[in-house]
Amino acid sequence: MSQRFGWMQVDVFSAQLFAGNPLAVVLDAAALDAAQMQHIARWTNLSETAFLLPPTQVGADYRVRIFTPCQELPFAGHPSVGSAWVALESGMLRADKTQIVQECAAGLLPVRIDGQGPERRIHVQAPAASITRCPGAVAARLSAALQVAVTGANLREVDNGPRWLVCDLDDGEVVRALHPQMPALVALCVDTSMIGVCVFGHERDGTAAMAVRAFCPADGIPEDPVTGSANAAIAAYLQSSGTLPDYGHSYRASQGREVGRDGYVDVSVDVATGAISIGGACCSGVRGELQLAIQA
Repeated sequence: MSQRFGWMQVDVFSAQLFAGNPLAVVLDAAALDAAQMQHIARWTNLSETAFLLPPTQVGADYRVRIFTPCQELPFAGHPSVGSAWVALESGMLRADKTQIVQECAAGLLPVRIDGQGPERRIHVQAPAASITRCPGAVAARLSAALQVAVTGANLREVDNGPRWLVCDLDDGEVVRALHPQMPALVALCVDTSMIGVCVFGHERDGTAAMAVRAFCPADGIPEDPVTGSANAAIAAYLQSSGTLPDYGHSYRASQGREVGRDGYVDVSVDVATGAISIGGACCSGVRGELQLAIQA
């Protein structure tokens, strides 16, 4: 038996197509099991593919499952922002909503919507992060892989659903000039059970406060174009290290130029609660149907 599913592919963290991070979204995906979702995500070969489902928890507007080509994630930033945008744009939710709640494997996440139509911006509250200092051996291996000086003082493990190695390189020019040794990064991520490595530094060109890059070669993504969970992990690192005032409680991060994109992530940290939100623009690239053979 063949079944058709609504399908959208959107660019996230950009209002202009081809500048952000592409996301495939399958609507009304309740008939798909986890193995089928993983198979579709491997086929799209995007950094993530999202599947929209009816909620299972009271208070949620919808449920999303998020898959990379290799695994399911409890939370990811650009799929959360993009899924909320698609839920509104497709008519699954009322387009005039300003607050919704997303259910994912990491829990219930508040989502704020600013503006309408092309001006719409989606802001998702990231799960609370746990932060751990890294052993010196990890810093030494990362230093060799990135070919820049990394010490335990500027490196942390941050778990906000996915687990990231977060490294403060201070200078955006250093961040943008990196040419990592990918085999060494693969081995490091596998050995430490990390989704990837994200690095950041001060942007000096006036377009944003921060330059960010994220490398996930062990998950099939050598460099991710624009990464919500990594930017949320960086904000958690800044909170923990006491260096958040260097950027402020609300700042913009630039990511993706090194892979031919130009994405922007708006990051905010609630002064009262410490909650971290990441957000930005989205735009539609593809609308259609996915046709699959489903066992009756």
